[in-house]
Amino acid sequence: MRHSVNRPPTPDVADDQEREQSLPETINIKMIESGEKERLMELLRERLTECGWKDEMKTLCRAYIKKQGRDNVTLDDLIQVITRKGRASVPASVKAELLQRIQSFLVSAAL
Repeated sequence: MRHSVNRPPTPDVADDQEREQSLPETINIKMIESGEKERLMELLRERLTECGWKDEMKTLCRAYIKKQGRDNVTLDDLIQVITRKGRASVPASVKAELLQRIQSFLVSAAL
């Protein structure tokens, strides 16, 4: 294909999509660079421990291991068993607090 002498070739759409990051990717990068992601993770750990969620998940794991037998359980089995229940049992107040902190970060970062 010959290119015009007066203008550069039009870039392919696929090339543009590879160069441009999606909004969630951009937010994730900004949160990592600023250290906000690690602060949010620490806050989440604290809140889940405070509300007893962590102990509840530990109890579920122990009950599953006891039921199946110690030698018959893998980490993948445990993850599959407790993931859905674990996500569903995170208190709404913890979710709301994290959401508020993320929104505040986005406003302050002007994203």
